[in-house]
Amino acid sequence: MEQKKSFYELISQQDTPVLVDFHAQWCGPCHTLSPILKEISAELNGKIKVIKVDIDRNQQAAMKYSVRAVPTMIVFKKGEILWRQSGVLPKHEIKLAISEFI
Repeated sequence: MEQKKSFYELISQQDTPVLVDFHAQWCGPCHTLSPILKEISAELNGKIKVIKVDIDRNQQAAMKYSVRAVPTMIVFKKGEILWRQSGVLPKHEIKLAISEFI
C-alpha cells in the first residue's frame, strides 16, 4: 500500500513540476481560482501536478515560503521555486506563465 507523501516530498522529489495552490477556506478569491486550476490540471494531463495547501492547516509550509496573501501559487521542480504569483489570474495567463516549466 502506497503511503501518502508529505508536502515536502511532493515538491522536492518530483521530475514533474508541482503547482502549489496556497489557499484558505474563508478566502473568496481562492474559491474562484480552484476550478481554474482543476481545468488546467486536466488540460495538461500529467505535465504538471497541482496540489492544494490550506494555510490554516499547514501554517509551517505557508511560513516557510512566506505566503502572506491567498491565493498564492508557487511552481516547484525538485524543491526549487520556478514561479510565484499571488492573487487570481485568468486561466490563459496561468497556462502561459507555467508553460515554460512543462
